[in-house]
Amino acid sequence: MASFTQTLRRVRVKPNYETIAWKWMRYSAFAMIPLVWGHMILQDVIVGVHRIDLDYVAMRWASLFWRIYDALLLGFAFAHGVNGLRQVLNNFIHGDRARKVMNWLLFLFWLVITLIGGAALIAGVNRAFPLP
Repeated sequence: MASFTQTLRRVRVKPNYETIAWKWMRYSAFAMIPLVWGHMILQDVIVGVHRIDLDYVAMRWASLFWRIYDALLLGFAFAHGVNGLRQVLNNFIHGDRARKVMNWLLFLFWLVITLIGGAALIAGVNRAFPLP
């Protein structure tokens, strides 16, 4: 009977953009699951979509907690969408330089839209709009 010896080795792999994106998608999904379920239960089950109007939104956003909650939900959900778009575009863009440019443009797109959306959420509701 033959005997086998096994040697365990740890290999350090230098993290690149793909591994970082892969890890952060998992982390953000883990954070997004309770955010989405909390949002769905509150808006659809407890309140009901037929009772959501500008006054309800203003009342909800009177709390900084709900503004931050919605900003996190926006950022995580939009990150998932942009990463999905990045994966699709990777199938069509084959050059290393073109992929690097695409990754930076998509990251900037995500950052700008998330900051604009977060600023709108944090700034709150203007009750004077719409104009009479």
